[in-house]
Amino acid sequence: MTDTFVAYLLYVAITVPLVVYVARTLHRHGALFMREVFAGREALADAVNHLLVVGFYLLNLGYVALFLRTDTEIVGAAEVTELVSRKVGVVAIVLGTVHLANVFVFNRFRRNAELHHAPELPVQPDAWTTVAEQR
Repeated sequence: MTDTFVAYLLYVAITVPLVVYVARTLHRHGALFMREVFAGREALADAVNHLLVVGFYLLNLGYVALFLRTDTEIVGAAEVTELVSRKVGVVAIVLGTVHLANVFVFNRFRRNAELHHAPELPVQPDAWTTVAEQR
């Protein structure tokens, strides 16, 4: 077993569980946002949440697979550690970016739902007053 192959195994053994952990966290906690956005339509909220997680898996596992290859020859434990840490670090940054994008999207959905369901003012204002007029 070559050092490059060991680096590949370590990289996959670290990044795949990391992607799964982040996706499960997004699915579990994103469900609360989706249920609030799709108030009264829990089945739709769960379906959208599931579809977002599937897209997250496809995007990130695809990136992990594409980023696996290295063109440099790896010899020794130090080079294995450096390569794996560099690759895992890049994947973690990508995961964090995608995670923040998901949070942004969820928050945007929630805000739009709040604005859509916000009650109108009971009486529309018809004049402005100044502080001096109120005394």
